[in-house]
Amino acid sequence: MSIFKLTCLTAACAMLASCDAFDVHPYDGKIDGEVGINERNVGKISAGLAGRSEIRFAVISDTQRWFDELEDEVESINRRGDIDFVLHCGDLTDYGITKEFEWQRDKLAKLSMPYVVVIGNHDCLGSGRDVFRKMFGNENFSFVAGRFRFICMDTNALEYDFSHPVPDLKFLKGFAAKEDVEGTVMVIHAKPGDEEFDNNVSEPFHDYIMQLKNPLFCVCGHGHVTEAFDLFGDGFMYYEITCAKKRQYYVFTVNGEGYEYETVDY
Repeated sequence: MSIFKLTCLTAACAMLASCDAFDVHPYDGKIDGEVGINERNVGKISAGLAGRSEIRFAVISDTQRWFDELEDEVESINRRGDIDFVLHCGDLTDYGITKEFEWQRDKLAKLSMPYVVVIGNHDCLGSGRDVFRKMFGNENFSFVAGRFRFICMDTNALEYDFSHPVPDLKFLKGFAAKEDVEGTVMVIHAKPGDEEFDNNVSEPFHDYIMQLKNPLFCVCGHGHVTEAFDLFGDGFMYYEITCAKKRQYYVFTVNGEGYEYETVDY
């Protein structure tokens, strides 16, 4: 962790502690309430959409610190009445503090449909990675919704000081031979080219994606902008959604003919 991050983190913890926000250490990792969320919600998604040829989902990201905006985002998604599930592209927290995870989880629990979360770089701070694993599950996982596979991966290499392979190319490569779906969607936090990504392996990462069954697109967060990127000039798009502060989310509709999407302001 950089000196700047460590200084900001220490200052934040001191401020929160002085405000009596915590009656225990903010990094104790003791979670009150629901855990194992991704596995449970993945089960709901797979069962509820089994065999569906068309699915529709919302994409949100970087909701850290913007609690009021997240409440409005949840309400906006619920009002639509046409969303099958929600993908959160990471950064639930600013500092990886247990209470931050709990506060965000409790607001996301008001969604009227299942949701899944990938880990963001801020979620890795302190004991955040351990809290994420308990509350949500493994950093790398996949699920099938309708006739489509979603591959969700940790791409926050900088937070690991490059001590082990992130992204896990072996995990991604394991899906290359699978033909049991009509298409594949990638879900990550930081995209290739970002400072968080291990850009020594950005091209192999993309190459493995292109070996998947009908790779459709990738959704991501981190950069706090809403923008579509053809990063490798081959037509495979990386769709980045902005932070909750800017009050936007994506809605994707995927079917056997391809996909379409809209940007929703709320």
